[in-house]
Order: sequence, then structure tokens, then C-alpha cells
Amino acid sequence: MARAQIPDSDGLAAVLATRGDAPARDQKAMAVRYTLQLLAERAPGNTVEVRVPPFGATQCIEGPRHTRGTPPNVVEMTAEVWLDLARGTLDWDDAVQAGKVYASGQRADIGGLLPLLRGRFAEAPGE
Repeated sequence: MARAQIPDSDGLAAVLATRGDAPARDQKAMAVRYTLQLLAERAPGNTVEVRVPPFGATQCIEGPRHTRGTPPNVVEMTAEVWLDLARGTLDWDDAVQAGKVYASGQRADIGGLLPLLRGRFAEAPGE
């Protein structure tokens, strides 16, 4: 059974709401899940698992599929770091070098897929 998709209007509203200093937990959760959904759409597959605890995880990038245990290619970070990467306000290489991202495995570099939201904020001032 497929997961329910978050509509663009709801997802973008949540992402916009998380730009402030203290976003509501439910808004942050929806923003993370929506951007993970965008990542899975951009790079379908099961080779890399991207984790943003406690809000969500997704698998992406074509290649060998893992079926049990910890996958060989894992990317993990906080919700704040993930949303900054998705928005393009934080560079992938900078985040990795600063230790803000845990990336393990040969295929765990998702920097080429980021940012995810470029062009989706056409109606949002300042984007």
C-alpha cells in the first residue's frame, strides 16, 4: 500500500512556516516529510536511506536494494539541517565538513540532488 502524498500546497506552506525561530512541531514534521517525498520523487530507488529523526526517512537513488538490517548507504541529520539543505540555505559539502550530516557508504552523497525547493516558491516573497 502506497503512502499518502502530501499536496504541494500543504507541504510548501509547512516549509514556509518553518523559516521562523520556533516553528510548531507539526509544521516541522510536515515540512520534513514533504521534502523527503520530493527527494524520493526526484531520485526514485532504494540504494540510499535518508533519515531525519524523529520525523521521517525515505529511500532513494537507483541501484542495489537492501532488504534487512542497516542499509549500506545511510544519510542522517537533524530536521533543521535537512530543511536548510532542501531550501538551499546550506550547502551539502559545508554541512558534511561541519559534521552536521552523517553520510556512510559509497553512494551516500546526495548533494547533487539538493536543493529540492528551487522554483517551488514562486508565489512566496523573498525566495
